[in-house]
Amino acid sequence: MKDIYCLAIESSCDETSMSIVRNGCDEIATVVVSQIDIHKKFGGVVPEIASRSHIETITIVLDEIFKKANMSIDDIDIIGVTYGPGLIGSLLIGLQCAKTISLVTGKPLIPVHHIAGHIYANNLEKRLEFPLIALVVSGGHTDLVYMDKDYSFKKIGSTLDDAVGEAYDKVAKILGLDYPGGPIVDKYAHMGKDTYDLPYPLDDNTYNFSFSGIKSATFNIVHNERQRGNNIRIEDVCTSFQNRVVHVIVKKTFRALQEYGVKNLIIAGGVAANKGLREALMNGAKERGINLSFPKIEHCTDNAAMIGAAAY
Repeated sequence: MKDIYCLAIESSCDETSMSIVRNGCDEIATVVVSQIDIHKKFGGVVPEIASRSHIETITIVLDEIFKKANMSIDDIDIIGVTYGPGLIGSLLIGLQCAKTISLVTGKPLIPVHHIAGHIYANNLEKRLEFPLIALVVSGGHTDLVYMDKDYSFKKIGSTLDDAVGEAYDKVAKILGLDYPGGPIVDKYAHMGKDTYDLPYPLDDNTYNFSFSGIKSATFNIVHNERQRGNNIRIEDVCTSFQNRVVHVIVKKTFRALQEYGVKNLIIAGGVAANKGLREALMNGAKERGINLSFPKIEHCTDNAAMIGAAAY
């Protein structure tokens, strides 16, 4: 069987990334240009600035990926590209680049949903085993997805308001932590104690999630402590917040596995890099005999390798 090489392009937010992936599972080379330093002073991604930065770097990244892989466009069989969801201006840059390459070369263009890309990042570690439950946790999504075969997605639960990654970043902002705040909250959560009385977010019998309540409760505690002139124990706030968020996510995930009779669990999205969540899921999977898979840290955040895996 002939090897299939995919040139993959990801530009849904603030990373300009291209990758060459063989047969949907072998990462030949990846280039990522991050804009974190550009957006840090604004405390978040500014869409117009993000799209302009993609324009400046897209052709540079294209040249670099072929140099890094020691390949040419003639070696490529398909073009994979993120078509959404994401920032419209950012998506357009990657799409225009991919469509132009496809038009000029005649190579097939494969549109990829960004979340499908995150799920298939697990293929870069080992082939997905079905049936499975995918826990998608990122800055824009908190979903539980049932899959019985490739590219068959049945969403069984989702966030009703804030995504978990968004809640992390907003809690970090109220605490005065740097951007991006999620990894810093995770770091501090391993240094503090669970001393603040925060609610458990939507701890019910559904598979849905809600993080606006615990986010607001955290804001109120910090605000009230400051009004009283009390010292904010940042590490303890982070520990209290993370413990409750992780508890509910893990509880609902393992209940879904039990009720659907599934033994395979995969984690996807930027928050899959969260150490506290990984530890809790690994411990729970070991206790229950669940096959747990999650991507390497560099494949949790936005990258083109995952798009190449999904495109294949």
